[in-house]
Amino acid sequence: MNPLESKLVLISLLIQLGVAAAVSSSLARSSLFRRLLLTQDRTPSQRLKLMLLIVTPLTLGVWIRAVVPNFLAADISFAATILLGVILGPSTAAVGAAILSLPAMLHAEYLSLPVNLVAALVAGTFSKFADVEAIWSFSPMIDLSLYQWVRRNLRRPHLDRQVLLLVIISLLQLGASEVAMFHPKRLFALRSNLWLLQLAIAAAAPVIVGIPLKIWNAIRIEDKLEQQARLLLEARLDALQRQINPHFLFNTLNSIGSLIRLEPELAREMIVKLANILRVLLKKREAFVPFRDELAFTDDYLAIEVVRFGEKLCVVKEIAPETLDLVVPSMILQPLIENSIKHGLEPRIHGGTVTLRSRIRGERLLLEVEDDGVGLAPERDVAMPVSGLVRQGNGIGMKNVRERMEVLYGGDAVMEMESRPGRGTRITLDMPMVGTSDLELASEVMRGAQTKAG
Repeated sequence: MNPLESKLVLISLLIQLGVAAAVSSSLARSSLFRRLLLTQDRTPSQRLKLMLLIVTPLTLGVWIRAVVPNFLAADISFAATILLGVILGPSTAAVGAAILSLPAMLHAEYLSLPVNLVAALVAGTFSKFADVEAIWSFSPMIDLSLYQWVRRNLRRPHLDRQVLLLVIISLLQLGASEVAMFHPKRLFALRSNLWLLQLAIAAAAPVIVGIPLKIWNAIRIEDKLEQQARLLLEARLDALQRQINPHFLFNTLNSIGSLIRLEPELAREMIVKLANILRVLLKKREAFVPFRDELAFTDDYLAIEVVRFGEKLCVVKEIAPETLDLVVPSMILQPLIENSIKHGLEPRIHGGTVTLRSRIRGERLLLEVEDDGVGLAPERDVAMPVSGLVRQGNGIGMKNVRERMEVLYGGDAVMEMESRPGRGTRITLDMPMVGTSDLELASEVMRGAQTKAG
């Protein structure tokens, strides 16, 4: 082989690495490809679709290599066949090998089909016995793989499947190059009479296979991190929702206890109302509920408070009818009402009024809880905006509502408190408007919260 041919082989190897990176990166941007790649147990149809997405651009490269003289780098079909084998198994890889061989067969390279089929079967068989994570963590950095293998085997000799895969790919490439050496018109493969150059060809094959695995494994890792973040978000929300129940129950039982001896009938009525509330709480509660259901739950709570306070407590509702079919975070009003009664009206001798309001402003839903109680002292009126929320008040209920709004909506919701000493307090929740027919969208709001927070 003359120096010009040697340079052509080396340049082709470098370009093949670029082709592998470019094709795998382009596929990674496809939502269909990502969905199929991340599917755990693929159906035959899904495996076929994933295979077609991979082989379609590469088959075009085989055709270009066959019709354009000296454009050898466009053809990475042999490495792609091995890649299909380790990802999709022998049967699907065999179909892909046949598709990749078609342009070469039409160009009279009749050995391309059997050689690719052998590569598909060997790589596919390896995938049957190898751990999935071992395949996905396969590194194109051959020197690092060998170094780690030597270090591990010095401590405890064992069969390393990543190194075994590296050896299998290199041997398959050497075998294909040898066949092409004897039958150059019946099979295409990069080859050289120089053993050092032939060694470079064999060493480049695992890199060409490893580059897509590395790029696509990054997608898998990103998806796992998103799933873990989502689980943590849901666990945090569940913990916040559970925190409300004992806090509310404790206060209600205290109220009942104070009435048992003096007014047993009222205590009995409160127990019935509490039973209604507990019946709702014992059900599996979703993150979002229709606003009309949230109002029904609030009515039972207020009925208990009205019994406890008598004529000292007046409740006014200014609810816009068009808001009843929207969805809101579950148990979002009760802690705010409890806060108004406990800190606004209870210290006041003559009691007062709690007003509930709901209205739509543009594409936003506004909920208000207002009282005409004692308000907050100036030194307690502290506001600190964080992630679009105004954090105010230090009570358990207020803190809970604030944190749940932050978890569910990220920076897309606002909680505001306006308090005037001696004249009352108004709490406003400003959130995206979501209808009951869009409960899935409400879940998407929750799933997107960590993205906005990041």
